[in-house]
Amino acid sequence: MLMTIFLALIFCVAITLMMFSAVAFIQNKKFFSSAPKEAQEVLIDRKEELFLGARKIGWTLMIFSFLMILSVGVISIWDGFRSGFSFWQFFIRFVSIFTVYKLYDMIFFDYFLLMKFKFFQFYFPEVDSVYSNRKYGYNIKSQLLKLLVIFPAASALAAWICSLIKF
Repeated sequence: MLMTIFLALIFCVAITLMMFSAVAFIQNKKFFSSAPKEAQEVLIDRKEELFLGARKIGWTLMIFSFLMILSVGVISIWDGFRSGFSFWQFFIRFVSIFTVYKLYDMIFFDYFLLMKFKFFQFYFPEVDSVYSNRKYGYNIKSQLLKLLVIFPAASALAAWICSLIKF
């Protein structure tokens, strides 16, 4: 269980790094496809870098965060095989990592960074009017759908595949 908690924390760090690199350094509208439609409509394309080399730094951080996420998946599966996990042990590991991530996303990103600290609005001030009257950043229904249906289903599928493979 300690390994699962550690991997969930690494996953959250990687997602945070990915978000930070996209918002603060790369600043490409394509990265904000999960934002509400009204926010996407007012986003202005950033042709110029924040500073010389910002996009190179951003892409380097983005690749590093992607590799961290991939590593979490590989290590969680490899450790499960090494430890002789059953379907249920794999399922609990995967659903725990996804649950910690989604709760972190909903609380830290959507509530604190977006609504309280206005991190996104600092880099993209044109969206401030979209979020000014909201109590919560993104669609709570879609967030809960992922948390309660999609992630458990994906975890079950991954656990089933892992339990079929025997070394």
